[in-house]
Amino acid sequence: LAQEREYSKLIDSANAPIFGVDTLGKVTIWNKNAHKLVGYSSKEVMGQNLVEQFITPEHRARVQSVIDEALAGVETANFEFPLM
Repeated sequence: LAQEREYSKLIDSANAPIFGVDTLGKVTIWNKNAHKLVGYSSKEVMGQNLVEQFITPEHRARVQSVIDEALAGVETANFEFPLM
């Protein structure tokens, strides 16, 4: 439990936007820099489908593909995409 709190604190205080999704693509992690970057608070995004709700339409297929590959164990480095 203490380790989880430290992990949470580290993510939230990171200098980069960090978010996470579950196997259904729903947001489970959204740090302060993600909030600063796009303006949505973690309260607003938690449980929402990242691709359907926060990715611009022209990038949804590619972002979903990267998420699917990650879930299958395929690593993608330095992938950038716009959030709405």
